[in-house]
Parts: sequence; C-alpha cells; structure tokens
Amino acid sequence: MDRLDALRAFVLAVDRGSLSAAAQALRRSSASITRAIDMLDERVGTPLLRRTTRSLRLTEAGERYLAVARRVLADLDEAEHGGDAASTQPQGLLTVTAPVALGALHVRPVVDALLAVHPLLRARLMLHDRVVSLVEEGIDAAVRVGHLPDSALLATAIGRVRRVVVASPSYLAGRGRPRAPADLAAHRCIASTAITPHGSWNFGGGVGGRSKRVKIDPVLSVNVPEAAIRSAVDGVGITCALSYQVVDHLARGELVALLTKFEPPALPVHVVCPAVAARTAKVRAFVELAAERLRKRLA
Repeated sequence: MDRLDALRAFVLAVDRGSLSAAAQALRRSSASITRAIDMLDERVGTPLLRRTTRSLRLTEAGERYLAVARRVLADLDEAEHGGDAASTQPQGLLTVTAPVALGALHVRPVVDALLAVHPLLRARLMLHDRVVSLVEEGIDAAVRVGHLPDSALLATAIGRVRRVVVASPSYLAGRGRPRAPADLAAHRCIASTAITPHGSWNFGGGVGGRSKRVKIDPVLSVNVPEAAIRSAVDGVGITCALSYQVVDHLARGELVALLTKFEPPALPVHVVCPAVAARTAKVRAFVELAAERLRKRLA
C-alpha cells in the first residue's frame, strides 16, 4: 500500500473496530492492512493502535494522528471534485465541535438539516466543554461561546448567550418572586455545578451597574444543567442556566425569567473555522445555515 491507502486503512480500522473489517471494506488481505498500520507506526515513531485478538484501541498518538488522517482524506476528497459541478455541492466529511448542551440542543439540528439535503455529505459532531484546536484535531468548524482570542481563525458572529435565573410558575405561586439577588437567601435554589461551580451566582446591573457574586445555599446540586432545569420545571426551586438551555421552556411558559435587570453581561457566540476550511462547500453551507438558524435561537 502507498501512504494514502495506509491512511484509509487506518481510519477504516478505527471506524469499523478491527483490521479484518478494514481489509474487507478495502478488499485487501488482513496481512496487507497489518503491514500498512505497521508502516504508519514506523513513520510516526510510536504505535498508533493497541491491538489484541478481541479489541482495537487508539493510543494517545493514535488519537492525534486519526484527526490528521481524517482531515487529509476529507481534503483530498474535496480536491478530487474540484474540477466539476459537484465542487459547489457540500460533500465529504464535515467535522464540527461545540459545547455539549449548545451542541446537543441547537447545533445538532443544523447538522441534521444539512445531511437531509446533501446526500454526498457525512458529518462528525464532537461535543466538548473545552476549547479544542481545530487544526491539530482535524476539525472544520466550531461553535464557541465567549470572547475570542486573537487568532487566524475566521469568525462569524451568530448571537449572544445570557446567564438567566428561572423558576416555574407553580414555584413562584407558592413562594413568591425574588425582586433582588439578595432575596434568593429566602428561596429554594437548585445549583448546576457545571454552570456555577463555586456555589455562587453572578449578577450585574442594579444600582451602579457593578458585578457581584451572591452566595447560595442550594437545596439541590447537580453536575449537569439539564437535570437542574428539569427540577426547576417540576417546581423544586430556582435555578441559574444559560439562555439557550431554557429558551424552549420559557417559550412554553414552563419557566419564568427572574431578576432580568440584574443579569451579568451577555457572552458572544461565534462560528469559527480555519481559512482553508472556509473555502470548501461543506463548511460554507454549515456556516450559512448555522448563522441563519442560531441567530434566531439565540436572539
């Protein structure tokens, strides 16, 4: 095998879970696939896979190399269609990353919509609550919340995210509505440690417009925001969430926004991508649709 064939063998082995499955897909012998992987190991200088008779697992070096291999093969696929009419159509593998909750609730439907209308397109959606390197991990585009550092990435602003305090109408009917952040001391609060890890909620606005932290004594603490929001909907208490996490609950009247004049400043949301990726039809299509849909969702 040449080097590109070896890359294809490596990616297929990982995706299909075994060297024999990769051999079958490529119509090669298992021995030739083994030699191809060994060749890549030798070039990299370290094993890419941990192989046993029953399992195949990536090493740390293999995880990094897999991202690069996917990028090389996707770019080659795009380049091979560059001279025909298909070059204007999204195709090949589109890899997108986003924060977990934002990605699951709002970015995934964008990717689903693209797949529905572009039969030559495949997609990989990576949801992480950390900033990943697009170039090093072979990612085409990312949706990022927060102020962007200076970089060579191209950025498209798609909205802003607020930190909101919410409760259900049933809870407010029985307990009353807090009028200022200090009133939370008399209420049952639900803490999402993923959103507010320090046991306090940030507020701004009010008199003087200065930001301040308000310590809370939660009746319930959970490590994922979805659970905290669900308990708030069920009337357990008041919780703090990001606006995109509760937009549908607010629209349906299941939750009510509280202390809105004390909200801290909103954070910007962007779609970012490397300049090279931005020239491909698949990334242009994703950025255009994400901007259109997410601007509405994040308004």
